[in-house]
Amino acid sequence: MKIDTFNVSGVNGPLPILRDWLTHAKSGLVCLQELKARQKKKAPGAAIREAGYGAIRHGQKSWNGVAILMRGATHSRYIEASVDDIMVGCTYLPNGNPAPGVKFDYKLALFGISEAALA
Repeated sequence: MKIDTFNVSGVNGPLPILRDWLTHAKSGLVCLQELKARQKKKAPGAAIREAGYGAIRHGQKSWNGVAILMRGATHSRYIEASVDDIMVGCTYLPNGNPAPGVKFDYKLALFGISEAALA
């Protein structure tokens, strides 16, 4: 998987440049820094989706803000933060019921396990 990083120095200003770059770079994963856009305002979600990416982001006015873009859809299943020098992670995993079934297969895929490995 091709992984790229891009300091956009304000995601809304260079949005056409970012969109063109995403379209031509064909990265599997992109990390963006310095979004300079509040979490709920000025989020260029439509432009990112049009380029074929899903995104998770933590925006903030002024100098900060980060995002991870993944080709295709993203799922809100993991978040991580450093709190008082302690790294804290939180994960939500599907229960996979019923098994066997589509939901169970999806859960196995999240763990990178094939059904054949369980036999």
